[in-house]
Amino acid sequence: MPVLELKKRGQNNKFRKVGSIEIRNQTESTADLCFFGDINSESLGEWQKYYPEDKAPGDVQAFLDQLDNVSKINVHINSGGGSVFGGIAIYNILLRYNAEITVYVEGLAASIASVIAMAGDKIIIPCNAQMMIHKPSSIAWGNADEMRKEADILDGCQKVILSTYMRHAKEGVTEEQINSLINAETWKSGDEWQEYFDIEVSEENTAAATASEYFGRYLHLPENLKEKLGQHENTYSMEQLADVVADKVLQRLGQKEKQKELQEDYEQQAAEILEDLELI
Repeated sequence: MPVLELKKRGQNNKFRKVGSIEIRNQTESTADLCFFGDINSESLGEWQKYYPEDKAPGDVQAFLDQLDNVSKINVHINSGGGSVFGGIAIYNILLRYNAEITVYVEGLAASIASVIAMAGDKIIIPCNAQMMIHKPSSIAWGNADEMRKEADILDGCQKVILSTYMRHAKEGVTEEQINSLINAETWKSGDEWQEYFDIEVSEENTAAATASEYFGRYLHLPENLKEKLGQHENTYSMEQLADVVADKVLQRLGQKEKQKELQEDYEQQAAEILEDLELI
């Protein structure tokens, strides 16, 4: 089966492997694309914590560029969410691709992963799988003007997300109804979402619950997912990342201080030797 290697350019200007996308079950006209990790954005570059199961817009575009004469793509989702702008970009990339897209929510489509699900011409959610929609959030720092600007950006994101959900809203369902569900952070099963969206509900499946670095940010995380908190392998929070950077800086400063002490000791020894030579 064809495998697309995912690579990123590091600070040393060399590429490193960060995962792969396997084009599974491809026939002459069909291919499968899986989102089984967090949704990333390339905007943070090397600082973006990026693991093999995670996907960013560039990965999806590269995957699609590998396809030839494919008229149907099956998108499988089991994701706790991720970057708002990364997810919106992926949604738009899939939406404009000239193929019929069927989305299967295997276990969970939370936060921005639920927006990606809306790129499907058909959306299938098993009765025991869940989808979660909520208000977009971010981390901001600065004065009152900068905080207000960030709030305006988030309000704009919510309008975009709302219009995306309305693409699959059932007749009679209003923007006000969906927006209230967004504001409340709503988790529902496939059966329950069928009241609001034109989706198909399938029989239960046995997809394993996904782990996500974003679970700790949700207000109403279901009990069955709380045990997954912190299980996203090798994932760092921003605070942990800051601690790692600080430790590295202190290590380098310690090395420089040690080198300075060695240099001073060397200079002292050299001075003593020269002094002894003068006495000869």
